[in-house]
Amino acid sequence: MPKEPSSQFAPSWFSTLEAGNSAQDRHHQVRAYVRLWRAFMRARVLIAFVLLALQVFLLSSPGAGPSWLVAVCALHLSAALAVLFSTRPPAPGQALGVQWLLTIGVDLAAFGVLQYFEQAGINYTPLFALPVLMAAILGSMTLALATAAVVTLYLLGEAAISAPLLSEVSTSRFLQSGLTGTGFFLVAILASQLAQRLAREEARARSSQAAARAQAQVNELIIESLSEGVLVVDRHGVVRNANPAAQGMLMGEAYPHAAKLLLSARAGWEELARLVDQTFLRGQELESEVRVDLDELTTHRLFARTRLTSAQSARPIELCVLFLEDLREVEARVRTEKLASMGRMSAAVAHEIRNPLSAITQANALLDEEVTEAGQKRLTRMIDQNAQRLAKIVDDILNVARAQPSQGETAPALPLDQTVRYITHEWNRGAQAQGVLGVHPHAPGAHIAFDPEHLRRLLINLLDNALRHASRRPSSVRVITQPSGSDRVRISVWSDSAPLEPGVLKHLFEPFFSSESRSSGLGLYICRELCERYGAQIAYQRSRLDQKEGNEFYILVPTLQGGVRAPVQQSLTYPPGDSVPPPSRPSTNGPPSLSTL
Repeated sequence: MPKEPSSQFAPSWFSTLEAGNSAQDRHHQVRAYVRLWRAFMRARVLIAFVLLALQVFLLSSPGAGPSWLVAVCALHLSAALAVLFSTRPPAPGQALGVQWLLTIGVDLAAFGVLQYFEQAGINYTPLFALPVLMAAILGSMTLALATAAVVTLYLLGEAAISAPLLSEVSTSRFLQSGLTGTGFFLVAILASQLAQRLAREEARARSSQAAARAQAQVNELIIESLSEGVLVVDRHGVVRNANPAAQGMLMGEAYPHAAKLLLSARAGWEELARLVDQTFLRGQELESEVRVDLDELTTHRLFARTRLTSAQSARPIELCVLFLEDLREVEARVRTEKLASMGRMSAAVAHEIRNPLSAITQANALLDEEVTEAGQKRLTRMIDQNAQRLAKIVDDILNVARAQPSQGETAPALPLDQTVRYITHEWNRGAQAQGVLGVHPHAPGAHIAFDPEHLRRLLINLLDNALRHASRRPSSVRVITQPSGSDRVRISVWSDSAPLEPGVLKHLFEPFFSSESRSSGLGLYICRELCERYGAQIAYQRSRLDQKEGNEFYILVPTLQGGVRAPVQQSLTYPPGDSVPPPSRPSTNGPPSLSTL
């Protein structure tokens, strides 16, 4: 037969638990040993008490033995009680010592005296089995064999003394004593072997139980951390268990953790219930796309796979494991892979776009030298400005795709409040959101190192997103600037929008992920990339402003130390005809309070 693979070539994940050498295993072994010791000590007390009562009873009957046998039984009972209540168990496998003499030795002496001096015809030989068993189970094999040898020698000696040698009586007594001694030797060997085997099996069972508990905990941790939903459903459609991902997909925070749910009884779960019923009916695994309605406004598209538990006995299959995967996350991963492909194509795209742009710029410059009319000059300037802007946009998008930091260029020092007022005024005029937007600049004198075009793109993305979900009531969208500590300022874009879904929150700043079908899903991703380029941080929270709850996107931007202005590479110029209010002083009441929910 081929040999089984050695454990050293296929180590278990729980080898430390299966080895049986841990402190916990030794603790269990000591506890089991103490229980056996106490059981034997109580048995000794019980037998000593019965022997004392028997001797007292025999005193009143004719043909009884010497009266001092009562004192022997009393001393035996006292010794058994003393060992039970005043001594501690010896260490397992300990060699012959004083404590073993006080137990096994006292028993052998007491039983031997009773056996030799008893005249009422009572045979005390079976009592010798108690010290033999105690030595075999609690002690070592050597102690067990020594105890059996002492008992055998005593029986043979008693047979030699009680009858003349070479007589029929002595022959039968010697034969009986020899057979009895042989039986005690067999009892000692078998009891010792059985005790060792039981100890090994108990240790193996404890280690297997510990490994099973550890495996169950590992499985629970893995299932709870899975992004894929897992449901366990029985034949009647009752949900026996569900991991957090499945709970969030089906009911969100309203999932009742202490109650069992029925698939067919929940509104919006009809497709899941039908899929589980078909799985049990056909007895095979199924896959399907299903829709789950969380409420009247929210619907999740899920990809569901069913698996049946294997039958371990004649009982029918009872459980179905249902795996759920959010299709939005699948689509997000596909979009992320597309973004990676775009990054790999960035060099070719840059070459193909920059060359035509360079040709257009050069041709426009040559054309500008030839024309003299004011209208034609205005057209060439428009071509040049838009070509430069297009080239800058291409460079920015390629830098984002390549995930490259800024190459040591010096960002201009911008006055925060003045810049924010200009950008919001420009956006307000283009978005036609008069009365909807409220601007509250409260960071006077704060300067930040930020490219004006990047800051404009960052704020416009956030404002467009806020206006899209706001109620469009007066001041339903607000922009607030205020200090945040000694070295940073906070730019907040707040709107009275509804809370975001938990599934959207997890992928808020990921590329190509959007809750709307017409959105590219790049707006917040580009905002985050632009913030990281200048050492800023962007985040989202649910906050309260003037007793109204809303969504807040805030940016923490480092300020220039001491408010020192760096040379501005690109100045802000107001278009002709724009009436931009001058920088207003902060109100005495302070900035509007944003409280996090």
